[in-house]
Amino acid sequence: MKDKIFEAYQLKDIILKNKIVMAPMTRSRAANEGNVATEELQGAYYAQRASAGLIITEGSQVSQDAVGYVNTPGIFTEAQVEGWKKVVKKVHDKDGKIYIQLWHVGRISHPDFHEGALPLAPSAINPNAQSYTPTGFKDTVTPKAMTKEDIQTTISDFKNAAKNAIDAGFDGVEIHSSNGYLFHQFFNGTSNVRTDEYGGSIENRARFFFEVLDAIKSVIPQEKVGARFNPSLDGLFGIIMDEETIPTFEYIIKKLNDDYDLAYIHLSEPFTDVSEIPFAVTEIARHFRPLYDGTLMINSGFTYETGNAVLEAGNADLVAYGKPFISNPDLVDRFIYSVPLTDWDSDTFYTPGKEGYLDYPVKTTQVKV
Repeated sequence: MKDKIFEAYQLKDIILKNKIVMAPMTRSRAANEGNVATEELQGAYYAQRASAGLIITEGSQVSQDAVGYVNTPGIFTEAQVEGWKKVVKKVHDKDGKIYIQLWHVGRISHPDFHEGALPLAPSAINPNAQSYTPTGFKDTVTPKAMTKEDIQTTISDFKNAAKNAIDAGFDGVEIHSSNGYLFHQFFNGTSNVRTDEYGGSIENRARFFFEVLDAIKSVIPQEKVGARFNPSLDGLFGIIMDEETIPTFEYIIKKLNDDYDLAYIHLSEPFTDVSEIPFAVTEIARHFRPLYDGTLMINSGFTYETGNAVLEAGNADLVAYGKPFISNPDLVDRFIYSVPLTDWDSDTFYTPGKEGYLDYPVKTTQVKV
């Protein structure tokens, strides 16, 4: 129990009981009218995992325009807010802390979600990816380049979603500015070829993100806002790195450090081998730690040992775990007591109902120190 990963952590106005974070993961269980998170499913699921220092929910769309995956919950209607209230209460009743991830997939969507209309994006460039629609995975299409009116509407959508989240009782929100979704599309020079104030220079391509952030902090404290980034993403979700990719994220993170006081930034180590790309960064936490004075959370592929090591090295303050939390609701205790982890079943990652969601075993209840 002396390892750094088990130490409590002061995250602005809340105390996390350890430095283990449950990462946001799409699970597609809001298979109901209105895509509402429920006490019986999402409430039970997150409450089972409330021993994490912090839970970050699955991405939750900020508007109907933001949808790109089937059966994902939203945070923009009254019914959705009421559903999340019950989920949050179940987590808080277990002494857990929970943020909601605010999500707009941009061009990683499909007209099937929008009554035949094209999905929105910074530029009309097909990501050549797939969207998970009600009738299965479908190839993406060439999206609609957002007008300035579309951009202002989307800024308002994020602002309203953030207020809804706090009204629902969440401890904070995370802006999903990662993994090839809308903000990432604006950041990247291969997906954003705009010639107005939202394209061209690094500062312009980051402008939309900061306008959203400014709108959000006008309605909730910025200390309750986190942001997720994946700087060395390449070849996935339609994103291709170029020479300005890392300088763009350096600019964003330095500006956050200098001009904002967020709860945290949440970074991902590379999802693929980028060692042959001369302008990529292969060790994200090590690279960005010197640029950011606030709380830095790191994610992607960590074990108990490597998670503790990155904390001990001072390259991160918190470590987020994804798939291990799917199949090990008692992941924290398994780390404490060296109990072997249960393997996850990828066939049930996105299927409706309780199977593969609420039925993974807890194996640490009888373990003694």
